[in-house]
Amino acid sequence: MSQHPDINTNIDAVIDAILGDSSPTNGQAPLDTNSVIGNETIGAAATSDDSKHIRIVNTFMKRRTHMNKNAELALTAPEFAHYLVNNSFGDGNLEGINDLRALFAELPNGSEAPLTLEIGFGLGDSFIEMAAAEPSRNFVGIEVHEPGIGKCAYMAGTQNLSNVRIINGDAIQLLKQLPENHIDRIQLYFPDPWQKKRHHKRRFVSPERMAIVTRSLKQGGWFHTATDWEHYAFWMVEVLDGFAGLSNQAGAGNFTDRPDFRPMTKFERRGLASGHGVWDLIYLKD
Repeated sequence: MSQHPDINTNIDAVIDAILGDSSPTNGQAPLDTNSVIGNETIGAAATSDDSKHIRIVNTFMKRRTHMNKNAELALTAPEFAHYLVNNSFGDGNLEGINDLRALFAELPNGSEAPLTLEIGFGLGDSFIEMAAAEPSRNFVGIEVHEPGIGKCAYMAGTQNLSNVRIINGDAIQLLKQLPENHIDRIQLYFPDPWQKKRHHKRRFVSPERMAIVTRSLKQGGWFHTATDWEHYAFWMVEVLDGFAGLSNQAGAGNFTDRPDFRPMTKFERRGLASGHGVWDLIYLKD
């Protein structure tokens, strides 16, 4: 969720300094709690001689925050290790992760159970709540924020869930490595809205990224997103309604009511109490 005024102070200057945007700042850009991930190379493919000049446009800001003892325990103790697919304290190396269903082959649900991938699960509260509520469905979450990865693994372990696996890394890179028609549902909840116009290229929902997302979905599978930023909500409607291969479940131009299976987070409740809107969209793969 993106309602964190305590970490928004001067964040535009930080974003511009890190990402190299040289245009002047005006106002403050939010920093999303869900650390939604994925990136994309801008421009034509470069040769090895000029590869150092390739610019990567990130859709996330990886940041350092406090890690509590439970999260640290889950990242280091062997009893939680089976939830962590790759190097959760490392650089998000995704080498060899090319079949999410295989992660559940030896577990009770098996590899053929319905599969949900959540992109940028933040601290994992709603992700784990959904997994616990649907034990016959397998859930994979991908995140770059180590404290969130640790907390999510800790909650999965303390609830003894057998239908959860957690990946550290770039969601777009992961999706590129997966087979076509692989996933039943892809979830993107409260991504960074990047509300400044010069940052719009960093928004996860774009035609280029949605081509990668849709490729991995099964026919009839869905992409479900939610945001508390009105401008981004209508941006997503425009992009997704115009994207061949996806159909708006609520009809073109419409939002869907929050489905019962998406838990309401504390930040969402706080936002609604303050008069903020929340917009859900579900698109089916044709």
